[in-house]
Formats: sequence, structure tokens, C-alpha cells
Amino acid sequence: MLTVVGVRFRQAGKIYYFDPGELDICRDDPVIVETVRGVEYGTVVAGIRYVTEDEVVLPLKSVIRRASSDDTELMEKNRQAAHDALAVCLEKIQHHSLDMKLVDAEYTFDRNKIIFYFTADGRVDFRDLVRDLAAVFRTRIELRQIGVRDEAKMLGGIGPCGRILCCSSFLGDFEPVSIKMAKDQSLSLNPAKISGLCGRLMCCLKYENDNYVEAKKEMPDIGARVITPEGDGRVTVLNLLERRIQVQLTESGLTVEHPAEVVKAQA
Repeated sequence: MLTVVGVRFRQAGKIYYFDPGELDICRDDPVIVETVRGVEYGTVVAGIRYVTEDEVVLPLKSVIRRASSDDTELMEKNRQAAHDALAVCLEKIQHHSLDMKLVDAEYTFDRNKIIFYFTADGRVDFRDLVRDLAAVFRTRIELRQIGVRDEAKMLGGIGPCGRILCCSSFLGDFEPVSIKMAKDQSLSLNPAKISGLCGRLMCCLKYENDNYVEAKKEMPDIGARVITPEGDGRVTVLNLLERRIQVQLTESGLTVEHPAEVVKAQA
């Protein structure tokens, strides 16, 4: 078993595990850690715990120290510098007439690198842009192309439900979402109704999907022939959450509704 702590570098970002060593680290502590891209400042979101080697990516990097007030002040300066760098990068993008949308910028804690995040419909030749930016900032430059879901996560916003976007407030990772989930939940398949600000299917379609899948296993399919107390008929509507079934009777053509346990499948 390995001793680890979970650290995030952005709000609602992915959780990465680090070796705390002999440090007594608690949740919400700011820490300085060693990462593959250098020294970084993060926040502990999962206190000391024990995991197997299969649950983490090896080799495990270490927590260097608990962050001091000077470290926190430096991090805030880095954030302000990255915000200022956005304007410079945007000007350079316009100068080179590149078909890309600048989303965000980020300095590493030790300021050895500045990362610019952007979206684009295809590949972009930004070699000249990188040279110009390196001449201005005198540090390593990385331009990273991201998808529209990552863009929404970084920028945030208010979803169709009226709440702050899940991806920018608490979702650490994106999970696959399919149109089948909307169908299983009997939702309108109008893209405007089931799409988020990013234009992709809403992440929340995944939240209750397992309940719908389990309920569907216990109920007949729409169109199936069944027997009700009023006679046989065809299933027209399923209310999966309440476990109720609407059936159109064969003889009278009337529609009746019953709990799922009352309706029997035809032999």
C-alpha cells in the first residue's frame, strides 16, 4: 500500500496523487509539489490515505512542503501575470491572422513556463507565434489546444438549469455521455434542450442514468404486448422513476395506467 494525498491545481480540476512523505498534511492545506512540468502550487482536497499501486500513476511524485504565505502571494502574482499575458498573446494571434480562439493562460509556479490554452476547428501552425511570445516573455512557451468541454470548464458560466456549470464547480473528470441516456430518460431529443453551454450533451444526463438503466431492466419495452387487469394491450409509455406503465388496450383502444408489478408480459 502507498500513502498519498490528493491535490488539485484548479477549482474542479483533476485530482492528482502525491507522496506526503513525513509531512502532516490535512485537507485544504496549500502545498508545493513536484510535477512532470516542474514545481507547482496546489490545494489538498483528499487527506492522507492508503491506496494500491494500481490506483495511482507511478512513479509517485512528492509533496515538497506546505505552502507558505510567500508562496501564496507568488501564486497570486503569477495569476495576475498570466491574465496580463492573455492580452499580449491575443494581439500576436491577430497579428499573425491565426484561426484560433484564446481561452486562458497559466504560469507554472516557478515561472519556467507559460501555457496558453486555445480552441480551434483544426490544426494551427503557431510556430511564428511561439517565437514572438518567447521574445516577449523570455520563458518557455507552450500552446495547448483543448476541446469545447474543457473551454467551458475553464471559463465557467450558468447552465440551462440556472446553476453554475457542474464542470467548473465540482466535476473533476468528464465522463462519456450518449444520446441513448436522453432516450432512456424520455427526454426531448431537441439539441437545445439537452446540450450544455459547450454545445455537447449535458454532463448531468449521466447522474441518474444508472437508476434508469436498472429500472428499464424490470419493465417491458415500449410496444411490447402485455396483460393488464382490463385485458391485453400494447405498452405506449413508461414512467421509469415511478415504475408505472401506460398500456393501450387492444379491444377498446382505451389507455390505462398501472404500477409495473400489475402488468404482466404476454407468454
